[in-house]
Amino acid sequence: MEYVPLKSSNRKSRVVGALLASAAMLLPSVKNAMADAAPEQGVISMKYLNYHDSQTGDTNLTAGMSKNRMTVNALSFMGMVPIAGKWSVAATFIEDSVTGASPAYHGSGFPANTSSGASGDLRHAGDLNVTRYFSRGTLSLGTSYSQESDYKSLGCSLNGTLSTESKNTTLSFGTAFNSDTIDLNREAVVHKQEDPGHKTIFSGLLGVTQVMSQNDIVQLTMTMTHGYGHYSDPYKDYDNRPGRRNMVTFMSRWNHHFDGPNGTTHISYRYYSDSFGIRSHTIDAEYVQPLPKGWEITPSLRYYSQSAADFYMPTGADPHVATPVTGLVHYSEDQRLSAFGAFSYGIKVSKDLGRSWTTDVKYEHCEQRYNWGINGKGDPGIPTFNMSAIQIGLSRKL
Repeated sequence: MEYVPLKSSNRKSRVVGALLASAAMLLPSVKNAMADAAPEQGVISMKYLNYHDSQTGDTNLTAGMSKNRMTVNALSFMGMVPIAGKWSVAATFIEDSVTGASPAYHGSGFPANTSSGASGDLRHAGDLNVTRYFSRGTLSLGTSYSQESDYKSLGCSLNGTLSTESKNTTLSFGTAFNSDTIDLNREAVVHKQEDPGHKTIFSGLLGVTQVMSQNDIVQLTMTMTHGYGHYSDPYKDYDNRPGRRNMVTFMSRWNHHFDGPNGTTHISYRYYSDSFGIRSHTIDAEYVQPLPKGWEITPSLRYYSQSAADFYMPTGADPHVATPVTGLVHYSEDQRLSAFGAFSYGIKVSKDLGRSWTTDVKYEHCEQRYNWGINGKGDPGIPTFNMSAIQIGLSRKL
């Protein structure tokens, strides 16, 4: 289990967070998709994450300017226990704290009177999953809950797998539901007087996993999501988004094992499309290499590109000044809805400590620029975004 900060690190906008939560509840991993047998051992783990991001101006008006944005510290606990050889129960608890603020619109320069969000926000989240194992499949029921000062989210999911008699092909299916409630912090949003209210999200997934050879596994999945309610960000000036959002995601994965070095590559491609007009491509690649004396190293690379939303408003002549809205039904100056591209790299090192104990350390860095995308022209007024995260974990098999 790994904690994933919200893309763009604005904790006051939960659209992306809700999508990530739904996807996590639905999407089976290649490893687990082929496992029909109940686990023989339980496991407990603890992870600590430190996440930090910043932006650096690289336009004519913001050249040389740098601003620290957000810092997240998260502590998570996970436990899984097998029951009677046919069941397993897994639970996760996360506590994270956020310090810093994000810009009220495009974000260039970060003038003092255009930042949004509260410093020192604290979130508690948890989930519980119960899985029943059959001779040729699994059925899992899950629930999740997240709460902070101005936001509550409740979710549930039902997932299953069904394998052929040869166990070479596994079908995956699932559905998830999320209900989010926004309780606006009015001291932090002096310009917004309305209560945004609620947002509801339904998701469904279909997938197939195929063993191609002794060393190769391929997985294809499609997720469809429909949401309605308040999608606008109450902490951003000039932000009024449609009240409904339809999303479709196609994911392909390929795992290949190399007999010689005993290593495994994990390669995936993800295509995303929604009714806001956003189209995105994500390519992930990592290589897992076991080493002598219980060591393991996993380098990784990722590229992401998206197009702008249909109602995104680019920066004007001065990116420090919000653009007045006249005659538009839907509009947003949220830089996360602009076109951009991002590269990230990371490395994870784990060590078997003996007596069923394992520890790991992971570092990841990401840089995002308006001109790195392949989905159309980006907004040159958006400054460069940088993110770095380090995660430390400790786990034990029971």
